[in-house]
Amino acid sequence: MATIKLEIVSPDKIVYTADINMLIVRSTVGELGILPHHAPMVTGLVPHAMRMKIGDTESLIAVAGGFMEVQPDKITVLASAAELPVEIDVLRAQKAYERAKQRLEALKDGKKTDPPIDSIRAEIALKRALARLQASGHSF
Repeated sequence: MATIKLEIVSPDKIVYTADINMLIVRSTVGELGILPHHAPMVTGLVPHAMRMKIGDTESLIAVAGGFMEVQPDKITVLASAAELPVEIDVLRAQKAYERAKQRLEALKDGKKTDPPIDSIRAEIALKRALARLQASGHSF
């Protein structure tokens, strides 16, 4: 089976590099499946748990958003943050998820908060926490 090189880079390190069979990502324009020999492209990524297929196995990596460049023989993900499942602090991710959910509920109910809560930041925090939980094998 054909493979394509995947490299995931965050600002402080190379998070992951391997030859894979397929990458499934959530981009700013929707979900994309990338196979070897894919047409060149560049797209933005939203916070989610990326799915990598290697042979018969599937692995997840949490990304907090960023960009992806695809060449026929290589995928480069430039993520603002990325974590392998073994690196994720599940308790911290659960607390972040609950906190973001509560903030969004408060905004929805029209409650004033101190300090004021930005709905876009709360929504992104919720998506990041959910991506971390999904990648670690925990879902809500």
